[in-house]
Amino acid sequence: MTSPDTAQPRAAAGPAPTRGPAPAAGGRSRLNWRPSGTDAVQTTASLAALVLMILVFSVLDAQFRSLDNLVAVVDAAAVLAVITVGLTFVLLLGAIDLSVEGVVGACALTVALLVANSRTGLDLGVLGVAATVALGAVFGLASGLLSTRLRIPSFLTTLGVYAIGLGVATILFAGERPIVEDAWLSGWASSKFLGFAVASWVAAGAVLAGWLIQRYTRVGRYAYAIGGAEDIARLSGVPVARYKTAAFAVAGAFYGLGAVMASAQLGSGVVTAGSGLNFSAIAAAVIGGTLLVGGRGGVLQSMIGVFVLTVLQNGLILAGVSPYAQQAVQGVIVVVAVAAATWPVRHRLGVVK
Repeated sequence: MTSPDTAQPRAAAGPAPTRGPAPAAGGRSRLNWRPSGTDAVQTTASLAALVLMILVFSVLDAQFRSLDNLVAVVDAAAVLAVITVGLTFVLLLGAIDLSVEGVVGACALTVALLVANSRTGLDLGVLGVAATVALGAVFGLASGLLSTRLRIPSFLTTLGVYAIGLGVATILFAGERPIVEDAWLSGWASSKFLGFAVASWVAAGAVLAGWLIQRYTRVGRYAYAIGGAEDIARLSGVPVARYKTAAFAVAGAFYGLGAVMASAQLGSGVVTAGSGLNFSAIAAAVIGGTLLVGGRGGVLQSMIGVFVLTVLQNGLILAGVSPYAQQAVQGVIVVVAVAAATWPVRHRLGVVK
């Protein structure tokens, strides 16, 4: 049987990683990646769109430019930011993850039942939060292993993991919503530090952690290499299946943390805690310049997209636009962003899937 690490890779778009030194005795080599000029153009365009949006909404509604509204925008972006950090690692591989809502639902119920709550006698506090993040990583690990070991497309394996997560969440819910009574966890949403909710600072720490993983670890560097040119990465000695799986596990850990934050904000564990987050996270990453073809973008670029979506939603709410119309506007923006972002590399896309 052909192993995942020796299987013929799919053709991938994006910049080819630069070749490092010859493989060491263990068969490994160091692959270096460099952002291309196209990445800089896309990042600049995303930033320009964000600034333009802020200016337009500031002119249309004086309330938008108030300090209180600025704080509200940052606080509202917290959960989406953490989820998008995780999803970025999967997108850098050139893969997709549709498990977010199921994983977040399962993890939201888990943390609500592990900390002090209205249903169980448990009060694990920080350990409950850590266990929930670990559970998210396990879900991600399952997605990665199913995709690499069974050689099943990631959208199918993650869709299956989504269903598993949703089933676990429904079982844990058991017809009764657990109310979070842990003062420390509830404080993530209700307590402020320097004017912002504690959850926003947790999100900032998660973004920093994601950037450090992306920039300084093999999981991050090899994600670019695999997404940019999987065949070259494999020929250079990179254990592709191993680092693909690791990237999914990292993503799952961030989903778990996002679920903890969602439970803190909701004050309880609910099956639908992750509702809408999958689409929003993909949209944010793409708008920011993290392309679905893999090997381009990154955590910081994706954060630009998070704030584009959050500012857009906030501005439309202040303008009195209905939630249904907001979804339609987001959909249009995603289509336009994908078309604009892939235009510079379209000539290299031999097959469009």
